[in-house]
Amino acid sequence: MPSDAHLRLLGGLTATEFLRDYWQRKPLLIRGAFADFESPLDPDELAGLACEEGVEARLVEEDGPDGPWQVSHGPFDETVFGELPERDWTLLVQAVDHYVPEVAELLEHFDFLPRWRLDDIMISYAPPGGSVGPHVDQYDVFLIQGLGRRRWQLGGKVPDDAPIIPGIDLRILERFQVTPDDDWVLEPGDMLYLPPGWAHHGVSQSNDCMTYSVGFRAPSADEAITSFADYLGEQLPASLRYSDAGMTPPTDPAELDDASLERVRQLILETLDSPTQLAQWFGRAMTQPKYVDQLVPTESPTDVDELVALLQEGEELLRSPGSRFAWRQAGESMATLFADGDGHPCPPALARWLASEPTIDAAALEIDGAAELLVALVDAGSLQWGGEAWDSEEE
Repeated sequence: MPSDAHLRLLGGLTATEFLRDYWQRKPLLIRGAFADFESPLDPDELAGLACEEGVEARLVEEDGPDGPWQVSHGPFDETVFGELPERDWTLLVQAVDHYVPEVAELLEHFDFLPRWRLDDIMISYAPPGGSVGPHVDQYDVFLIQGLGRRRWQLGGKVPDDAPIIPGIDLRILERFQVTPDDDWVLEPGDMLYLPPGWAHHGVSQSNDCMTYSVGFRAPSADEAITSFADYLGEQLPASLRYSDAGMTPPTDPAELDDASLERVRQLILETLDSPTQLAQWFGRAMTQPKYVDQLVPTESPTDVDELVALLQEGEELLRSPGSRFAWRQAGESMATLFADGDGHPCPPALARWLASEPTIDAAALEIDGAAELLVALVDAGSLQWGGEAWDSEEE
């Protein structure tokens, strides 16, 4: 995206200035980030999506029939929405960018951030008073006002052990104190950036309040350590074990002495300290699809000659909705394309093209190994032909 577009999106800041001064540091309110914003969905269409099988949706009622802050999970029967009160509830629909191409196009505005850091776009609708309570998210988020008005109040950065209201399926803070001057009403096209750990409370101020939440993924330390260890463990030979050759007789046979601990420490550190393996694991981890069952492999293997013929006739391949791609250079003439949790060795030009370009046409066939890799990606469900990607979601 051109730099002047980033300036509009970020309220006059360059991408470099935003990343230096705000990203993961402090909130930023941007009035008119999306000039003349037109919501790709209306509330009825969002409710219809929440009724579909396989779509992750939640309904939050501040005063539900079974008590305060009641959370229900979709898919919903459409009669549910006719029985709701006139205020104080919220509908949340996750990963709407996987189902609506116009919503997915919003992600193109955030190309100043690594694509593999993007998670999804959640859309919320709420009548007056609707909210999910004051809470904290452990990820970065851009909150775009799509329709109506929402009041946002911030409460500053809170510690990990901040008390939450017990007994409900939401992490609502027990105490929330608004930070002076951090109290705004957002109109359509306004955007609020929040870094992780920042307490916030959004309340609908209109009958048509829709908010688009562009969220980012970041594995926690425990997730990263466990996942990397599992990845390494699948490849290590059984012969690589704790060794104490050359040890001296123990003073006490029952004691775990310092020398023994140092040996096992070195075994673990030497096994983990592999930049090549770390890159291979990280690429796979960060391209894992949000919903694994959303990618549908082909029923039978794709014929290479048929794929080549279709591309040469002018057909194009697109990444499937919800599919995630990234790449990494692995030498002067080799790279790894990461696609939906798998890694594919290929020439750097091909890896860069498939991970970066929105469409794949016949020109890609000029790169060695392209046809075979494209077949593998089509068969895995990561690539689809032309309009089939979105058509299959609408059936």
